[in-house]
Amino acid sequence: MADVVANGVRLHVQRIGAVGAPRTVVFIHGLVMDNLSSFYFTLANPIGEFAEAVLYDLRGHGLSERPTTGYAVATLVADLAALLDALGVAHPVALVGNSFGGLLALAFAAAHPGRVERVALVDAHDGTAGWAAQMAGTLGLRGEARDTKIGESFQAWLGRHSERKRTRLAAAAEALVDGTSLVADLRASPAMTAAELARIACPVLALYGERSDVRERGEELARILPACTLHVLPGCSHSVLWEATAEVKARVTEFLRGQLGERASGRPDGDPVRDER
Repeated sequence: MADVVANGVRLHVQRIGAVGAPRTVVFIHGLVMDNLSSFYFTLANPIGEFAEAVLYDLRGHGLSERPTTGYAVATLVADLAALLDALGVAHPVALVGNSFGGLLALAFAAAHPGRVERVALVDAHDGTAGWAAQMAGTLGLRGEARDTKIGESFQAWLGRHSERKRTRLAAAAEALVDGTSLVADLRASPAMTAAELARIACPVLALYGERSDVRERGEELARILPACTLHVLPGCSHSVLWEATAEVKARVTEFLRGQLGERASGRPDGDPVRDER
């Protein structure tokens, strides 16, 4: 457990597994009601058995510093680049992003293609036209309407925590939404174009819930990205990480470990596009 100053902001970081392992996997959590613990208790430890897992709280989240400004997608991408520099990670990494964290993974891969070797998306927003308005619209709600919407979105995850933890998370979310430029910065972040996404040439694994409100974005990513494998998980909503933890863990682990095995045996890298529904 450590704090690292990156891009001028103190970020809370945890590293699991051996430094110098064949692969470094960086986990990027979702927005507002999320932090690195969602990956710590699901995917990070199993992946840490064969790779170095790096988890961090986004600025304003978890135990990281909460500045009043600096929440545009480009700034959050710059945070990650600076964090990798501060940790001395110079080789290409694998990114695993949940929800908004998946959007950041795509944005980082588009901005720094030489620093990313593969991406795993867990019910990710795609950053294309309309995403910012959709997300900012939810976060811009007030009072009971906002609490109800956030509760619906994170019902499966919140059910894993005590009332005390839920109250603390809700208070942190309120401070982030009402006390920073988060919503305005998201609205001002430019959308990614299909052409920008199409330039992400590395292998991408995309896991989406059958009942998720962003499922169509995952299907569109599978059509746009050159090397994307899409799996739609039956019966799941946007909270697929907590509703189908075992399957998500198995598929992401296979995606990462399997590619290591293919490299070692000399077989070609990359997955065909599949849409399993």
